[in-house]
Amino acid sequence: MTPTPAKKTPLYPVHLEAGAKMVEFAGWEMPVQYKGVLEEHRAVRTRVGLFDVSHMGELEVVGKRALDFVQYVTCNDASRLTPGRAQYSGLMTPRGTFVDDLLVHMLSPERFLLVVNAANKDKDYAYLCAQAPAFDDVDVFDRSAHYAQLAIQGPLAEKVLQKLTAENLSEIKYYRFVQGEVAGVPAIIARTGYTGEDGFEVYIAPDAAGKLWRSIMEAGAEFEIQPCGLGARDTLRFEACMPLYGNDIDDSTTPFEAGLDWIVKFEKGPFLGRDALLHQRAAGIKRKLVGFEMVGKGIPRHGYPIFDATREVGFVTSGTMSPTLGKPLGLGYVPVELSAEGSEIFVDIRGQKVPARVIPTPFYRRAK
Repeated sequence: MTPTPAKKTPLYPVHLEAGAKMVEFAGWEMPVQYKGVLEEHRAVRTRVGLFDVSHMGELEVVGKRALDFVQYVTCNDASRLTPGRAQYSGLMTPRGTFVDDLLVHMLSPERFLLVVNAANKDKDYAYLCAQAPAFDDVDVFDRSAHYAQLAIQGPLAEKVLQKLTAENLSEIKYYRFVQGEVAGVPAIIARTGYTGEDGFEVYIAPDAAGKLWRSIMEAGAEFEIQPCGLGARDTLRFEACMPLYGNDIDDSTTPFEAGLDWIVKFEKGPFLGRDALLHQRAAGIKRKLVGFEMVGKGIPRHGYPIFDATREVGFVTSGTMSPTLGKPLGLGYVPVELSAEGSEIFVDIRGQKVPARVIPTPFYRRAK
């Protein structure tokens, strides 16, 4: 069978022009780095960086019962949203596990924009469409082809973007958004991100992506803005302990196991997975996602087994040498009795059981 060619974002020629190293990711040909992961990581932590995240999926829920539908398929409480507010949530299975994690934006009381992981977009769309017939006057649309998305992240992100828009960015609080213009391009400007830094995610028409990318790079030149690839995006989100679907969470893990209790709102009423999660909360979880630092030499990687003193008890979900903290860190599932701060575990690194210690998360939290 002939493999399906990887898709390309509207910024593909821009990435080549900038000398990016391209890789296949989630069915897309994406930049993994330009000047290097470490340099890009540090640019976002100390100044500002620009990412192409146009591979993300955008699904719209439209109709008079749009809120009821979003409430039913996700575990957070979307009734707390008002137009212009966004929310991190989970798209749930009846078993209380993740179909995906996502951002829910309320465009209006009858129109929600769901931003989902690129690798899960088709699965999520089919899942939502399968649930929709139970609700009168609710339609689900895949609008992914209507949007390109740029993420400008870092402590100087507001200064750079403010040069290009009449919107008062200082008035946009975290997880809020406005609809306006950036560099003359109609855009949704959201104060959200996936790096642990301040910043914005800007949604625009695909044919405007190249113009906006160049405008932002030009506006950010005085701040030494750096184009950033997926490599830095992963190390940044890892330090901030923002979960990566397929690594840290998937359709076998629940929010309680992943330490995401705060997105489960039982008081809102029925939703997919509610009964299973109520049962798990009453019974108690058996495993938990924890952060750890290596005590011995070695870098933990996704999939490495975790041991207690005698037996295999879990696995690493994400791990790397932290660019900001300068030490090897990891996330992994362990039995709940090993989840307390200071617990000693061992990570199997190429056949050697290397000692590690459970530590608090997130590993990195930006100063406010």
